[in-house]
Amino acid sequence: MRPRLIALVGPTAGGKTSLAIGLARAIDAEIVSIDSRQVYRYLDVGTAKPDHAARALVRHHLLDVVDPDVTLDAARFAALGRAAIADALARGVRVVLCGGSGLYLRALTEGLCPAPPADPEVRARLHAIAQAQGAVALHAMLERLDPTAARRIEPRDVQRTIRALEVLELTGRPLSEWQARHAFADRPYDLATFVLSPESDDLERRIAERTRAMWQGGLLEETERVLGLGFSPELPPLRAIGYREAIRHLAGELEREAAIAAMIRATRQYAKRQRTWFRGLGGARWLDAAGHDASVLQALFARSREFLDEAHLS
Repeated sequence: MRPRLIALVGPTAGGKTSLAIGLARAIDAEIVSIDSRQVYRYLDVGTAKPDHAARALVRHHLLDVVDPDVTLDAARFAALGRAAIADALARGVRVVLCGGSGLYLRALTEGLCPAPPADPEVRARLHAIAQAQGAVALHAMLERLDPTAARRIEPRDVQRTIRALEVLELTGRPLSEWQARHAFADRPYDLATFVLSPESDDLERRIAERTRAMWQGGLLEETERVLGLGFSPELPPLRAIGYREAIRHLAGELEREAAIAAMIRATRQYAKRQRTWFRGLGGARWLDAAGHDASVLQALFARSREFLDEAHLS
């Protein structure tokens, strides 16, 4: 029988972290992060990474895995995640997956198609195009060559756009075709997935409040420290929402309030894309409130225990 896991996913700023910690404590579980940015060291404030107090309450995995200049693709993430899950289960501990990356969730729980490995020369050339012409122009190339893959990739997601173009160039077959043949059928776990998704007005308010809290809580200073360590502002983690606005402010391109407003807009757009992606999850149970809502806590705990108890009884 496949091990049973709980997955708590949803758009950014919905309150997943605190809810997952409460759930993990209630069912004696550890948390495996499925956040695509919290894997990077030094990027704490801008990624809303659980702080030391939260980690003292519940053990977390896949935080602070690599430096910002190291590429951590979905395949490597899945391998690390499955190893962490195996370790917890071997110790008799339950596992809660928590995060907002649909790609990492799929890689971890459904596997990845056997497309060819990365080619440094091809990637370097595509990165040069992105830097010279911009991420949107690179995505337009993908739209012409593999429109199916392009529809699944956000125009400013340079890393995934490059991967799709790379696969097409190396194999002559679009990434969407590789994925369709694989059908994401590598499923080692029995998964109960809960999507935490507050009402739109509530989520927009929470995004604005959290963004301002990040700027007041050290986002700018954290960005300066990371750049001071010698990491290039062109690295993908530093081109992500929050850090790119902070870098533009530090460079004198944006006033502080304009940078905050730009970050709020970009985060709202990202949350909208996340919601769209998670709507495609078959069998997911939606929790239409923020993580601090007592009724959400009760519903999540009750359904999780029911799901886990079914495995015990069988």
